Formats: sequence, C-alpha cells, structure tokens
Amino acid sequence: RGRMKKRTNGILLYLLLILAFWGFTFVTLNVWLKPYSAAFEQTGEVTVGYLAYAGIGLLFSTPAPFLSVLILALGWEKISLKAFFSRLLRTENKRKICLLTAGFCAAALGFALLRGTPNGAPWYLLPAGFLVMIPFVGLAEEAGWRGFLQPALEQRLRYPFSVLAVAAIWAVWHADQGMDVTSNHYGDSFPGFCVNILVWSFALAALYKATKSVMACAVYHAFVNAIGAVYDWNALFDPLPGDVFTNIYRAAVLLCSIALWLHADRQDTENTSMTKRRNSNDAPYL
Repeated sequence: RGRMKKRTNGILLYLLLILAFWGFTFVTLNVWLKPYSAAFEQTGEVTVGYLAYAGIGLLFSTPAPFLSVLILALGWEKISLKAFFSRLLRTENKRKICLLTAGFCAAALGFALLRGTPNGAPWYLLPAGFLVMIPFVGLAEEAGWRGFLQPALEQRLRYPFSVLAVAAIWAVWHADQGMDVTSNHYGDSFPGFCVNILVWSFALAALYKATKSVMACAVYHAFVNAIGAVYDWNALFDPLPGDVFTNIYRAAVLLCSIALWLHADRQDTENTSMTKRRNSNDAPYL
C-alpha cells in the first residue's frame, strides 16, 4: 500500500510540475511576448523580445515533460543524473526496437507519400529536421509522457484507460499552440488534433510497452513531426472528419497498436510469472 501511495504521489507531483511549466510558458509566450512573435512572423525582424520568446519556448515549453521527470527523478526519487540518463537511453533489444520503430515510421511516411500535400520545401529538410527533433522534440516530450506517465498510470488504471488519460493530458498540454502564430498548429482544427493525439497515444504506448525504450518513442515522435517539414502536417494528420483513406490509416494504426500492446502485456505477464517461480525455487538457497 505504501508503495502504491508513493507511485500516486509521483504521478501527482509530475502533473503539478507540468502544470507549472505550462502556466509559465502560457503567460510569457501567449500574453507578454506574443506581440514580438507576431511581429517576427510578419516582418522577419529579430528583436530582443522575440529572442526572449524563442529562448523561453526552447528551454521551458517543449522540454517541460523532460524537465518535470528530471526534477522528479533527482529531487524526489533521489537517483543520480547518470542513473537518470541510463534509464532514459536504455535499449535492451536493439533489433526489436529498430524493427518496430521503423515499421511505425514507414507507415507514417507511406501515408504522407500517398495523401500528403507538399509544402514546397526541399526534401532534405525532412532528414535534417528529423535529426534535430530527436533530442529537442522527441526526447524532450517522450521522457515524460511515455518514459514516466504512461507506465505509471498503467499501474493505477486498466488498459486502455491509462492511454486515454495520457492522450487527454497530452492534448490539453498542446492546446495553447493553436493560439501561437509561429506554431505549425496555428489555425489547426483542435478536435482533429485530438483525434490524431488519441491514435498517436495508442501507437506510442504500444511501442514503449513492446520495447521499454524511450528512445524508440522519441525517434517515432520526431519522425512524424519532421514530416511537417515537407508536407502540410495539419491537413495530413489532423483533418476532421477526414476522408476514407485517412480514417482507414487511423484505424489501421490504432488496431495494430492495440494488438501490439496486448501481445507485449502477455509477454510481460509470462516473464513475471517465470521470474516469480524461479525466485520461489531459489528461495531456500538464499
């Protein structure tokens, strides 16, 4: 009971930290410094106000999940920085991680090639943006969402309710981007974005469940975001209700993700049972 209470307190503390970062960035970026970002979008002029806007966004907006779980690990769980990054970058079965991550990325790219509207940007921006986004978007977010919150909620809520909870929190956390004129979500359909977040949450939860790798989730997250470097991302992933092909893609990703999660959960249960039996048999010799 004490262990479960500690886990619950950890979840609450994480959410409070996320809320604090969100409140700080909402006030600074969408109220105090918004005129500077709007002026930059119109004129391209770099001012001190815009530099402040960009700096706060880079350091405290997208990395809020990473910073929250870092504070939680170092200040509350009392682990070392080395242990934290060892957990974050752990890759136990590299072949499995590569195959599953490549499969999810290939599905997203195939969908973009078939249905996407090119935005006129050169193709090299996709791999370039992908490499940049792995640490600054992928790891910055997935360290918190799948690296901590998803597995923590799975210990408190049954599947799929744990995924639905993370999806709801993740969507609300992104809501203010629709008001930011420099964001690629500006003017986007928020209900459509929520549908995409829902499907994406199931995919990332399954990827983490099957691989136990934050890096796998970070790579997939970064790759899907990087598609927006060369395609109209909102029109591709967030339309509502969307055409038949879009909804077939969504349904296929959702069903494959659920199947993968259930398979991985069954494997985890079998491995846990084997470990318990082995420990039971070994107990007299301890």
